[in-house]
Amino acid sequence: MSRLILDEQAIRRATTRIAHEIIERNKGVSDCLLVGIKTRGIYLANRLQERIETIEGIKLPVGEVDITLYRDDLTVKSTTEEPILQGTDVPVDVTGKKVILIDDVLYTGRTVRAALDALMDLGRPEQIQLAVLIDRGHRELPIRPDYVGKNVPTSKQEQIVAKLSEVDGIDEVTIEQKTS
Repeated sequence: MSRLILDEQAIRRATTRIAHEIIERNKGVSDCLLVGIKTRGIYLANRLQERIETIEGIKLPVGEVDITLYRDDLTVKSTTEEPILQGTDVPVDVTGKKVILIDDVLYTGRTVRAALDALMDLGRPEQIQLAVLIDRGHRELPIRPDYVGKNVPTSKQEQIVAKLSEVDGIDEVTIEQKTS
């Protein structure tokens, strides 16, 4: 059984609010860069780019980061000395930029930690901020989002399922019981 948390309209409102908050906190968007964590974070980053462009008239660069090689739960490590960034595409140098890292759901913080490691391999940003559509709690690392679409307290027996039209054909966020 699943329970609807956000529908298409609520997701649109949340991303619009986050766009306004990003603009306000940064006193504009000069030197800002949006970076989505694969997969759904990329689509949210693109949506935020559109909203910010509508509000400010500035089209921010959008990048994407693949955290696969930075995960702390990989059992097989790369045999090369330098990690190979597969699928990471950041169109501008991150050094000196305010990077807004974007993901769909924040849970333990491990995905964000891996994304931070991946970003730091690309340069030294002036600042990294975190935007998430859903913060469900249960952090295992000291990571806190700067921008949140919705806080959704959950139990560990529940899971949040975020669906975006670009990849899932529908915009919705639901909460479901985990199946063992």
